[in-house]
Amino acid sequence: MRRVVVTGLGVVAPNGIGKDAFWSACLNGTSGVGPIRSFDASNHPVKIAAEVSEFDVTPFVPFSQRKAVKIMSRAMRFAVGAAGLGLRDAGLEADHDNPERVGVVMGTGLVPVDLPELSPALYESCDDHGQLQITRLGERGASALFPLWILKYLPNMVAAHVSMAFNAQGPNSTITTACTAGTQAVGEAFRLIARDDADIVLAGGADSRIDPLMLLAYNALGALSPSTRAPAEVSRPFDGRRDGFVLGEGAGVLVLEELERAKKRGATIYAEVLGLGSSFDAYAVTKPDPEAKGAARAIREALREARVDPQDVDYINAHGTSTRLNDAMETLAVKRVFGDGAKALPLSSIKSMVGHLIGAAGAVEAVALAMTLATNSLPPTINQTEPDPDCDLDYVPNTAREMPARVAVSTSFGFGGQNAALVMRQFRG
Repeated sequence: MRRVVVTGLGVVAPNGIGKDAFWSACLNGTSGVGPIRSFDASNHPVKIAAEVSEFDVTPFVPFSQRKAVKIMSRAMRFAVGAAGLGLRDAGLEADHDNPERVGVVMGTGLVPVDLPELSPALYESCDDHGQLQITRLGERGASALFPLWILKYLPNMVAAHVSMAFNAQGPNSTITTACTAGTQAVGEAFRLIARDDADIVLAGGADSRIDPLMLLAYNALGALSPSTRAPAEVSRPFDGRRDGFVLGEGAGVLVLEELERAKKRGATIYAEVLGLGSSFDAYAVTKPDPEAKGAARAIREALREARVDPQDVDYINAHGTSTRLNDAMETLAVKRVFGDGAKALPLSSIKSMVGHLIGAAGAVEAVALAMTLATNSLPPTINQTEPDPDCDLDYVPNTAREMPARVAVSTSFGFGGQNAALVMRQFRG
């Protein structure tokens, strides 16, 4: 098996665009949560989110492909931008020596339908009482749709646009496993290189669900915090007063590269990827297994593939959503895997600062994990004000911490019972 390292990091996050701005914000405890600006949410039950502001993807799109921008969803634009930032950070160009050895694996999920864009087709298909008539839709709807409309809503187009923008002609995959998608994408990309199916893979995730209908849907599910606190104080993983997550958006892309190739070109190496573990609860559609058996199994499987003993793990970048059930379950999972050592093992959740990016969450957290290993700095879990007896570990409360981190784990747990964990370590030549 070939060794795989991280040589570039690209991120488009609510609290910072670009690796340096993002990481500085994380270490300083800077939140990207605020009032929703992308649409009028004044009459919505939830009026806050972690949005990305003022992002322009066109500098990352070849001139010959600029027309493609108008059929990119918001998540697709974030993905292309993060990939471009990652390649720039890695010192790589889009005109690779061998594009057939460059792959893309991206995690994403449901693409919200642009209701204003769709409304002409629906309007043309309604009767005088405003009721949608399916027969009219078939007769009149097509003429009101932009011919390439559907391409904005296909999940695989996230990875496709990244590949087209940067001439990546190797393996191309899309992972749609809810909140674990970004983590699994990085892990599967690692395996592609390890088994010699590619030399470089752009791996990560992108998602954007800050949309009028999606906001209502997540609120109806009971997942979003109804809090009226100051926006920056609402996402509070593991805190005793947590009451739901904050919806976020963005993208993270890691440039994974075969070690000898990276060394030969003198690349900066942030970390080495060692293993992925995944499992499924088979317990409930929206609730995690309260006994945390599946979550613990995913962590153990990642450590097994990485050939790392639990006692050698120095830090966990936690899923930490800020929901009552997830945070208690994750705490128990850590105790199951690390036993008596759990109390001394720091873990923290950057969702306290960027919200929950769903399909992109694990990817942005993998960027943070690589930066933790490269800088020996642990990002904090902000908004830790009230202890919870069910969450009694070291969550790096409120303030970043400087400490040696040689081996670290990132965890992700999603709706349906999806579980994933990723292991990285400081690069050793």
